[in-house]
Amino acid sequence: MSDLTIRSIELFKVEPRWLFLKMTTDGGYTGWGEPIVEGRADTVAAAVMELSGYVLGREARDIEDVFQVLYRGGFYRGGPVLTSAISGIEQAMWDIFGKYKGEPVYALLGGACRNKMKVYSWIGGDSPSGVREAAREKYNQGYRAVKMNATPQIAWIDNYREVEACVERVAAIRDELGYEMDISVDFHGRVHKSMARVLMKALEPYNLMFVEEPVLCENLEAMAELRRHAVMPIATGERNYTRWGFKEIITGGYVDIIQPDPCHAGGISECRKIAAMAECYDVSFAPHCPLGPIAFAVCLQLDFGAPNAVIQEQSLGIHYNRGSDMLDYLADPGVFNYADGYVGLLTAPGLGIEINEELVREKAAKGHDWHNPVWRTEDGCVAEW
Repeated sequence: MSDLTIRSIELFKVEPRWLFLKMTTDGGYTGWGEPIVEGRADTVAAAVMELSGYVLGREARDIEDVFQVLYRGGFYRGGPVLTSAISGIEQAMWDIFGKYKGEPVYALLGGACRNKMKVYSWIGGDSPSGVREAAREKYNQGYRAVKMNATPQIAWIDNYREVEACVERVAAIRDELGYEMDISVDFHGRVHKSMARVLMKALEPYNLMFVEEPVLCENLEAMAELRRHAVMPIATGERNYTRWGFKEIITGGYVDIIQPDPCHAGGISECRKIAAMAECYDVSFAPHCPLGPIAFAVCLQLDFGAPNAVIQEQSLGIHYNRGSDMLDYLADPGVFNYADGYVGLLTAPGLGIEINEELVREKAAKGHDWHNPVWRTEDGCVAEW
């Protein structure tokens, strides 16, 4: 036994749709992680507890070996539930090890290559509306980049009014703010190939920062086709897990930006490896992060040390956040130091944040039962959300 021997793992299901993990060692060190699949919090919690027998009694510094045991030690591996459970455990181990060494995680991964990270804010909601006013509001708050959904539910082949409505929303922001605001459009995997091709062609005059998930990630051949028809950067990756889930995407040249989520894809080390793989193919890195403060801190630790990191998603004010927002669970809500569309370098040890554990325990007593909506098209057919 040592000060870094892992003694306990606790889970807290908190509003709006998050699951937090607290890890404690025999020496009193604590680390936090965020193991969650949105809408499947209880399932991931069960997976964490099933895996905990391989973790308790291990040293918090043994991050790589614990990952290998958790990932390769079972006959079945991968997928969102298992890798999200592993991710939260691995994040907490890094948090502890950083605190033990007195260094931020990025310092232990080789040091920072930038002193601040550009971030963007969501606008418009699930069924996008009011984007001109929202973009102006975000600009006044200091943001210089926004992202919005392209469409509400959409059929495999739909009326051209859906295309025009999407273009009008983008045009409204460009008219309001010109190139003072970068604009990205998330197709969210809800648009099928034929409509995606039409939409991307129609959006070309507005010079988007990127289009995200123009089709579902399993349709890589469609990504290749879309790249032949449109010039704006294509991003994807939030529904891919581990290096192996990104191998073909990166080596095949299907996208310009990869977006692994370190709460889903295997954790900090795994996402750092994915970023390095992408760098070899001149592909940018922009971690997915519509989740809580632990997830955001994890992403920033990766961004600060990855030279191909280009911009960071964050959930402050996102339309999912009902009941609690990202900064609520922090002992110091000012730790991210937002300024001029950037977040400054985190300097505290570990993940660089301190969780308000009293509030977490209070909110966990209530919990949540968040599930994403089930959408249908006009004829009653289930649509992608």
